[in-house]
Amino acid sequence: MATASSGVRRAAPRAPRSSRTPGTLAFVESPVQLLNVLEWAHTTTYDMTDVMVVVLSPVDPMSRGQLRRMAELARDEGCEVRWEDARDGAGAPLRTVGGLAGALRRADRVVIGDPFSRYVQLLLTFVRAPALVVVDDGTATMEFAGQLARGERLVRWHRRGGRPGARELLLAPVTTSARRRLAPTPRRSVELFTAMPVDEALLAEALPGITVTANELTWTRSRFGPPRITRSADLVGTSLVETGVLDPDHYLRAVRSLTRGHGATRYFAHRRESSDKLHRLAVETGLEVVRPDLPLEVIARRGPIGRTILSFPSTVVHTLPKALVGTDVKVAVCDIDPAWLSANASPRAPGFLAGVATTARDVRKLRVLPVT
Repeated sequence: MATASSGVRRAAPRAPRSSRTPGTLAFVESPVQLLNVLEWAHTTTYDMTDVMVVVLSPVDPMSRGQLRRMAELARDEGCEVRWEDARDGAGAPLRTVGGLAGALRRADRVVIGDPFSRYVQLLLTFVRAPALVVVDDGTATMEFAGQLARGERLVRWHRRGGRPGARELLLAPVTTSARRRLAPTPRRSVELFTAMPVDEALLAEALPGITVTANELTWTRSRFGPPRITRSADLVGTSLVETGVLDPDHYLRAVRSLTRGHGATRYFAHRRESSDKLHRLAVETGLEVVRPDLPLEVIARRGPIGRTILSFPSTVVHTLPKALVGTDVKVAVCDIDPAWLSANASPRAPGFLAGVATTARDVRKLRVLPVT
């Protein structure tokens, strides 16, 4: 992998922060969410020194590691970063929410990255800010926009659905309250900042006053690259096995077929992929498994990166073409064969994954490869 200095343009030093409460509070739980907070501030020319990023840290080590690296970049840009071990024991949520309640009430603007998060939904009940911004959290943004416009319950696309369990019933009032706060009112503006395809006409009709702003990855392009391009192909991993959508054996066969068919040499692992799965993949395919220390949009822009990037339907088939615009890198997406789905996959999974692939622009569409 490239070192941190490859193709990096450092931001100019910032003046010391005053002691006043930041005007914007941004709540993030993943590295991509934090990246897109920076993209939002850069695109809207919002003063980054007026942003406090609150990291609601997940428990898995890879996500924590990437978040710490992204937090360094956010501090370089002038943001204040507050790290919360929000899942460190049974009392952590209460301590975290209690410690943030005052700042939430005083903030002029609140930025969130995952409207499906129960943690974020709980925090939204304290929000009094006249402006609310939702930034990209990958393909989930597509589902969120549709559910919000249709007035549906906020449920992640890969969940099987059915009757809500005891936990969902207990938290239903929190989810309902959050959904109301995510809709614009005369007293509160709502902005959706996204690189993903959303039905803007449906949103505008159902939620008059909502603003949709295109995320073109301009901050990433301004800070990193252009990358050095290798002659080989790189393959982007997915956590669809870990979320129960894909059967692990079928996924491994699909990776092997893509590797053989396109000459891939490296496999960029998703931060949630298990070590056992990645070890098996490396042994059976010969791919070099890379654990990125930053979101792939930054890694690709920083380089070196393959001339072709192969991916299954995922966020990167929408974001990498934007991050790599002006380079000779081509992004290709391979459809998911319904036969690869696990027995526990949500009935919505085939249609959703097909939509992620077919709506991607500036990518090459690959046919489903036979798996052997």
